[in-house]
Amino acid sequence: MNSPLTSPLNADLHYSNPFNPTELRAGALDCLIQTESAMKVAGIQALASEWHAGRLVLRSSAALSSDAATIPGRPARPELVSPLLVKHRSMRTEEGRATMIHALAHIEFNAINLALDVIWRFPDMPEAFYVDWLLVASEEAYHFSLLAAHLQVLGYAYGDFPAHNSLWDMAEKTRSDILARIALVPRTMEARGLDAAPPVRNKLAQAGDQAAAEILDIIMRDEIGHVAIGNRWYGWLCKQRDLDPIATFANLSVEFKAPVMRGPFNMKARRAAGFTDEELALME
Repeated sequence: MNSPLTSPLNADLHYSNPFNPTELRAGALDCLIQTESAMKVAGIQALASEWHAGRLVLRSSAALSSDAATIPGRPARPELVSPLLVKHRSMRTEEGRATMIHALAHIEFNAINLALDVIWRFPDMPEAFYVDWLLVASEEAYHFSLLAAHLQVLGYAYGDFPAHNSLWDMAEKTRSDILARIALVPRTMEARGLDAAPPVRNKLAQAGDQAAAEILDIIMRDEIGHVAIGNRWYGWLCKQRDLDPIATFANLSVEFKAPVMRGPFNMKARRAAGFTDEELALME
């Protein structure tokens, strides 16, 4: 994994630390409820830095709680609307490209919150589980920062366009079951990005926005790893509960009304992210 500070895009990711965490899961909750996007990014940076410096403890069995109304912390804008009301504009125009970059930034902002939510909400998992999702949160924060900075280059800011909330809606549905959360968010909703990102990247490049295309390359590289983390922990949970992974996934998809997966699928990326040959065959 490349460090954000060595990115060829040279994004400025330095913010002052907004808090001084002492415990990993509680610190993740503090970041989650932060409403200001730059401060949320700074909080994640501080959390990751303190953890890797050995200055944080992990209380995996602690029963944490929070006011549901504060989760997730998000700024007053963008306005959240039905997915049917999110307009699609031609990427031949600068506003159209900004709309697409904004939509991607919103996905990454939700992905930050999803990773933080997994860390604090679900106790009694191995330490490696929380460390994996801390990595995901850190990389999603990096992606968001790159996209938000590029929006500014185009003359816009995060919040300037309406956005939908379907990714977080699935998190709400699965807040009481870690198996369902891992099955239906990273392995389903976020895995769709593996299919969708390459065509979007190509359209941005064809429109002459090479900087945006390079950002999508970084996101795609990291998202394969994020989906792989989801696949690894889904398999671990199924083994712990003595469940068949494929049958269980099908049952959870029906129970929680997950979106039906439709092709075309990026089989190469999905295989790299840990989907099995049997799962890929069922998609085809």
